[in-house]
Amino acid sequence: MINWKGLSASYHWWRRRWFYPLVSVVVALGVCLTTPAPGKAIDLLPLLLQGVQVLQLSNISERQEVDLGKQMNQELSAEVRLSDNSQLISYVNQIGRRLAASSDRPNLPYTFQVVEDDAINAFATLGGFVYVHTGLLKAADNEAELASVIAHEIGHVGGKHLVKQMRQRAIASGVATAAGLDRNQAVGIGVELALNRPRSRQDEFDADQRGLKTLTRAGYAPSAMVSFMQKLLRNGSGPAFLSTHPATSDRINALNRSINSQPSNGRYGLDNNSYKANIRAFLR
Repeated sequence: MINWKGLSASYHWWRRRWFYPLVSVVVALGVCLTTPAPGKAIDLLPLLLQGVQVLQLSNISERQEVDLGKQMNQELSAEVRLSDNSQLISYVNQIGRRLAASSDRPNLPYTFQVVEDDAINAFATLGGFVYVHTGLLKAADNEAELASVIAHEIGHVGGKHLVKQMRQRAIASGVATAAGLDRNQAVGIGVELALNRPRSRQDEFDADQRGLKTLTRAGYAPSAMVSFMQKLLRNGSGPAFLSTHPATSDRINALNRSINSQPSNGRYGLDNNSYKANIRAFLR
């Protein structure tokens, strides 16, 4: 004998369990796919079926940011020569972690890398990945000056400046839509910007101020950030991280005003002889 009542109950349970969620997904997809957006449209449904990860850079989570940073680091390893000098890497990490603990985002799992390159440069990507050139290590007179540049790059991480630039580039190139941006496209854009980053006035001033606060909180001499900039300008080195826009003299004046308004007793890292001895040993 057929239990019609039982079958009816099972049917209603199945409908609640599967039908309504399915309708919700279809409606959500319809909203995403029909929402007008500038640039080249991305058909979200095929991307989902293919397992492509679609990101919304406007509200990227910290975990997504760190994961993107890891993927960008893998890509960068093919573009730049990362040092395998364990002593040198350990030394830079020691400085970086001291600064990171006093930064705007101390809970990020920061990674500090050394790039074998004589250019006086440093850059940062997403999720706390910071890269320091050996040329910068050699150009600094003391640890505080080196720390000032690392703090500046940590300031870019704190301000999420690269995320903003990636979003702007994706929109301008027509690959960002209401559906989002393909993860691999995001990584490619991020790597290109990290290596050839356009320097906006607002971002550089912001990274300077964030970096100065981090440097001071970590106990380093804040004057080292100014002295390093001034020295490189006098020598005409023209490092990449000292962009001509905004004018470095304006940045130095802004830093001096900040230092004078909040005097610090921090003097750590000013021993030139000790630093030079360490660097010579590390770079052998």
